[in-house]
Amino acid sequence: MNWTLEVITVPVTDLDRAKDFYAGKCGFALDLDQEVAPGVRIIQLTPPGSRCSICLIEGMPPFPGTGLTAPGALHGLQLCVTDIEAARERLLTAGVHVSPVMHVGATGWEAGKGAAWNSFMSFQDPDGNGWMVQEAPSELAER
Repeated sequence: MNWTLEVITVPVTDLDRAKDFYAGKCGFALDLDQEVAPGVRIIQLTPPGSRCSICLIEGMPPFPGTGLTAPGALHGLQLCVTDIEAARERLLTAGVHVSPVMHVGATGWEAGKGAAWNSFMSFQDPDGNGWMVQEAPSELAER
């Protein structure tokens, strides 16, 4: 039996603002924007080419034994692209504040691209949830 990671809940304060950021600025596909129960709205978006989506939720009671993270507290989410400079330019053009491309070198984080799998940039959504973007040497289907 496979256990696939397919959806990650991203905590936000304003669903419409987050929807505009992820769909309008980051280019994620809008899969669903629906009220699934009275007062419970779910927006699901998928990064281009990804098998995992993000979910923005408003009004859902916590599932027993779990809880949602506070808006802006989610960090360490990582996307992979095959051209980090093109991805950075696309985000900048859309008005997203993106870090410079960095790599891990002999003294820690250093400016510019590194070798294979060693080029990164970061950005945050309007609530402060943090994303890393890593350059991969090929598309996921080819690895």
